[in-house]
Amino acid sequence: MLDLSTFFLGRPLTSPLMNASGVWCNVNNQLNALAESKAGAMVTKSCTLLRRDGNPEPRYHTLAMGSINSMGLPNEGHQYYLDYAERHDYENKPLFFSIAGLTLDDNLTMVAQIQDAYTPAILELNLSCPNVPGKAQIAYDFEALDVILAEISAAYSRPFGIKLPPYFDIAHFDEVAEILNRYEKVSFITCINSIGNGLMIDINSETVLIKPKEGFGGIGGDYVLPTALANVNAFHQRCPKKSIIGCGGVSTGEHVFMHLLAGAGIVQVGTALYEEGPEIFVRLNIELAKIMKEKGYKTIREFQGKLKTI
Repeated sequence: MLDLSTFFLGRPLTSPLMNASGVWCNVNNQLNALAESKAGAMVTKSCTLLRRDGNPEPRYHTLAMGSINSMGLPNEGHQYYLDYAERHDYENKPLFFSIAGLTLDDNLTMVAQIQDAYTPAILELNLSCPNVPGKAQIAYDFEALDVILAEISAAYSRPFGIKLPPYFDIAHFDEVAEILNRYEKVSFITCINSIGNGLMIDINSETVLIKPKEGFGGIGGDYVLPTALANVNAFHQRCPKKSIIGCGGVSTGEHVFMHLLAGAGIVQVGTALYEEGPEIFVRLNIELAKIMKEKGYKTIREFQGKLKTI
């Protein structure tokens, strides 16, 4: 019989699927819907220390092959998600707790509060949001990346993960991996966040599609699948002691299979989840199972991370 269950960081999952942070996880009813869905795990909205409204509307637009957005980290504030984490049913599925402080001090404050709460939530440090005006992505500044990982590692007693932006150069894969491998507490890598600062135009009105940042926004969906797979595989190869969460361009079971084959242990769904809602996890599980059956695989571990080269 086919078995879609897996383990991630020693925790059992009924499915390798979960939401991408930012989608269906902003408020309690959305988090509850994820908890009741067929996803194997879930993650909260990347939160700031205090509540944020985010960027002005319109800030999201569906495209032919995905989406463009400049949400600007709208969230209910760190305490809101910490309250949820303290009552989440961890027997049902693991919960990842994503933080995206606007300063190092903000991140350290949130980390301290998470640690004091003693929840089993798994900390993810998001250093890759491209849509906050005036705030550069820390993970593109390798010296700053090293500093913040050192500070969080010293302040937090448990393993944690990091959400990265897409990288496009082999030398950057090498340099970032070398930094990440210095920190034993960095137990997983989520890649990728959206491809930042794309631009799409409505040819009829001759205007941009979203309001913030004069129309510049993060690109998601099918457009980013090749870049996401490259980053997943690059860090899978370069960081063998760390687990990988794959994110980007996932809308079919084939896409899930490719992420797993490239080295992901969990696969996140973003744009497609935004369009379809949590019911998408039923379809993706069915489609993944069909592919596995056709290929003669009974478990995920038989092919996970075993991408062949020619």
